[in-house]
Amino acid sequence: MREPSLKAGIWIKAQIRQCDIDFIPAFIVRKGDPDAGSVLLVLDRYEAGNELYTQARTTEGERAWVKAAGGKTIDRQETAEFIERQVNRDPDLWVLEIEDPDHRYELDGPVL
Repeated sequence: MREPSLKAGIWIKAQIRQCDIDFIPAFIVRKGDPDAGSVLLVLDRYEAGNELYTQARTTEGERAWVKAAGGKTIDRQETAEFIERQVNRDPDLWVLEIEDPDHRYELDGPVL
């Protein structure tokens, strides 16, 4: 059974609030459509680079994530270029960056 979808803007706010509670810096890099925008999540691992994830759904309709950028960790310049390409394809895209060098942030679904 498909789980109910949260509006993108509400999901973003909830993630920022959870990061605030956990003392993990998080901020909106780009605001998208508050209702139906898709989300690109940037996990900044500092010297190790950035991991990028896009929202997806499992075959059962549950929230999941797909590692973007070919599944590799990329630097800030490559991240900016990736975001620009994605925004050109999807102008409603949200981009949320979380500074997480210690790998404390937990995705709210499996990685496919």
